[in-house]
Amino acid sequence: MFFFDASYLLYMIPGMLLSIYASMLVKSRFAKYSKVRSQSGYSGAQVAQAILHGHGIQDVKVEASQGRLSDHYDPRSKTVRLSPDVYNSTSVAALGIAAHETGHAIQHAEKYAPLVFRNLSVPVASIGTNFGYWIFIFGFIFSSSIGGGTDLSKFLMSAGIVLFATAVVFSIVTLPVEINASTRAVALLTQSGVITTQERSDVKKVLNAAAMTYVAAAISAIMMLVWMLVKANSRN
Repeated sequence: MFFFDASYLLYMIPGMLLSIYASMLVKSRFAKYSKVRSQSGYSGAQVAQAILHGHGIQDVKVEASQGRLSDHYDPRSKTVRLSPDVYNSTSVAALGIAAHETGHAIQHAEKYAPLVFRNLSVPVASIGTNFGYWIFIFGFIFSSSIGGGTDLSKFLMSAGIVLFATAVVFSIVTLPVEINASTRAVALLTQSGVITTQERSDVKKVLNAAAMTYVAAAISAIMMLVWMLVKANSRN
């Protein structure tokens, strides 16, 4: 059974450890730099609004959201949603995160290709994430129970792999989207004089930690797909 498959752990443990490390890094750096007040005195909400206005973007709202580290940009409603710790805060961590999420709004306005592709692939990737793995597992278990591969089990495993591959592509495409948003954030804050040279370094540390979570997610997804391919091949 796959639940006791030692190879499954060998493939997944590296990604799991990296995900745990990335999560701890994000929390620790946010906790540290959320206590460092920016010299400009601007709040996250003010920075987001200023960046949007500076780019002539008038149809994007900036709202406070619920929950810690719940910051995101919603392309459907064209809304930058900032958590309370970011919306009202004047810390360097808050300014970096606010600028990052606003960077996504700018990407949307400019029709940044990776973002457009990611948004279009959300429905398919969602299906792949929620069903691809389980369809594959059902085919794998069916194959194991009868002592070998059949046309049905092979079809199920192949279908599961194809579906899950869409989730892998989504996680890979997410990387340039997030990295570009962070690069924009640092540049915008620096060029506008909102942050100092020292604060620039602090902002980059926060955003780099956040980017690590996406790297970990991509690696985990890739390793899962590799495991599925190896197991499917063993049934052929």
